[in-house]
Amino acid sequence: MEQPAPPPYRRIVDTIRRRIDTGELTPGDRVPSTRRITQEWGVAMATATKVLTTLRQEGLVRAVPGVGTVVAEPQRTPRGGAARERRPRETDSGLSRESVVRAGVKVADAEGLRALSMRRVAAEFGVSSMALYRHVAGKDELVLLMADAAFRDITLPEPAPDGWRERMAAGARLQWELYRRHPWLAQYLSLTRPQPMPRAMALIEWTMARVRGMDPVTLIHMALTLLGFVLSTAAGFEDDLEAEQETGMDQNQWMATMEPVFDGILTSGSYPMYAGVSGIEEDVVNLESLFEFGLARLLDGMETLVEGRAAGAADAG
Repeated sequence: MEQPAPPPYRRIVDTIRRRIDTGELTPGDRVPSTRRITQEWGVAMATATKVLTTLRQEGLVRAVPGVGTVVAEPQRTPRGGAARERRPRETDSGLSRESVVRAGVKVADAEGLRALSMRRVAAEFGVSSMALYRHVAGKDELVLLMADAAFRDITLPEPAPDGWRERMAAGARLQWELYRRHPWLAQYLSLTRPQPMPRAMALIEWTMARVRGMDPVTLIHMALTLLGFVLSTAAGFEDDLEAEQETGMDQNQWMATMEPVFDGILTSGSYPMYAGVSGIEEDVVNLESLFEFGLARLLDGMETLVEGRAAGAADAG
């Protein structure tokens, strides 16, 4: 008698299992989310949920908070007994969760986030990448831990500035210096898909703590507008680091090679704004000047908003 076809969820489970068995998906890699499963296989959300539930029950995947569902590390069964969970130990080739995170930060600071991989971090310890999976689930979790660790290094000024504008400026500069030390961090953080990072949230709370008279929606818009400005400007740190890795030239060397090309463009007379600063030998336009100029103008605009609200409240009183 012909065997009945397996249900849709089972076929999807078997497909993902084959990807794991063949090494297409390795321990720590994210498996398709429920949304991705519905799109790729054209099934209902309930079926997609059952797929991930079955994979977890069969020990193939595990859920990592803030990351998603990832391939689980294979369980090894010792002779004469049932499989036992192997707990991470500090003595495993010098590995620990903290040391792996520190090594990841070191690699990303020097080479950029694109260069970061589990294999690259493992090379710092002289071990295989599989050894890292005892301590972190995969690259996604590692980068999240790295970002959280970076914010741990921030020391809030004491005493804190009293004025709201001074406090916001101080908070923006704390972020700016952090992104300067860790060029990859600004491009990792997202306004639209924020990661659960209490230390980063605490810095933003501190930055906005002296703003008064704003409703919650306006206040969060002010906070995220400031954050977005610092992030977008600081993204240039990572861009420059990656460009130096690719070309072997720092910014000054690269600009020197481009000077004849730009001279030809600027002397055409078609770009008077650019030509106006081309003869100034001093480096008057750089990431630092853009940050300071933009921060001042941004706070000027917010001052108009804050003072307007305060005046309105006084009139109403």
